[in-house]
Amino acid sequence: MNIFNRLTPRYITLIFSFMTILLLFTQNPIDNTVDSFDDSIFQVSCSCKSCVMGFMDDDWFIYRYDPSITPLLNRKNSVLRRDTYRWWRGLQPSMFRINYTEVVDQMFSLFPDKEHYSDAGPDRCRTCAVVGNSANLLGSHYGSLIDFHDVVIRINKGPTKGYERDVGSKTTHRILYPESAMDLDNSTHLVLFPFKIRDMQWLISTFTTRHITRTYTRVKPSIKADENKVMVLHPAFIKYVYEKWLLKHGRYPSTGFITIIFAMHICDQVNVFGFGASSTGTWHHYFDRTRTHYKGGPHGGDFENKTIHQLQQRNKISIYKGYR
Repeated sequence: MNIFNRLTPRYITLIFSFMTILLLFTQNPIDNTVDSFDDSIFQVSCSCKSCVMGFMDDDWFIYRYDPSITPLLNRKNSVLRRDTYRWWRGLQPSMFRINYTEVVDQMFSLFPDKEHYSDAGPDRCRTCAVVGNSANLLGSHYGSLIDFHDVVIRINKGPTKGYERDVGSKTTHRILYPESAMDLDNSTHLVLFPFKIRDMQWLISTFTTRHITRTYTRVKPSIKADENKVMVLHPAFIKYVYEKWLLKHGRYPSTGFITIIFAMHICDQVNVFGFGASSTGTWHHYFDRTRTHYKGGPHGGDFENKTIHQLQQRNKISIYKGYR
């Protein structure tokens, strides 16, 4: 007679339970370890040769980089947390009571009110050139290389005319604020970095009444630009850069440093030009003799400089310094 015919259901259940436990203990422990990881962090996140978000296995980078944060402001995401609003308002205290919500509503009745750059994925390869204003660009012959990028971001008043061989002629985005405003052509996005609510008011004014002529200094009441290409950096993004990337060094981040982090959030591959000293160790603009230095001003310049080089060492950005 078959032995199973003599066993009661209770004994059959015990035998199968024992066999199941035995199988679990004899499985390869390495397989269990591999299954516990999220394989998606090792997947290529874009189609470029190297991607900002590729191989997210670097704890230093993962701690700082928040892929969920929105770089640009619109009506839908404009509500600020109380701590964000307090910190941002504290950068430039205003003598006037200004209703932030009303300013935002007025701003996006004039300018595009939409979510930008939400198309990231494994099939996208958007290359970004961040072009600073350092004298190390002079004689670099980087012009054609810079222009080859999909996105060319220039900062403040850095000109191209007369410097095309070294800095290129293409500009897709110009970072500015009232004190650094300049005229733009119709192919360029105006990207306002609002360090204060007054900056948003100035942006509205420059396309409408043109009545704002001062912030903490005299500013241009109007500029030439395409109102359909206006973008506004989110105040929470400035705070994110300050807290997560600069660990609160300095009072607030510099425009150049914010621009690099901004580029890392809208592009898949980021190359940086025109940052740092010239080959002789001098710090000045390529277009004038205005002296600059990363340790000056209210920014944590030394910490910013070290962080930028950390990004290069970790293959998140490439820095072109203009000389060997």
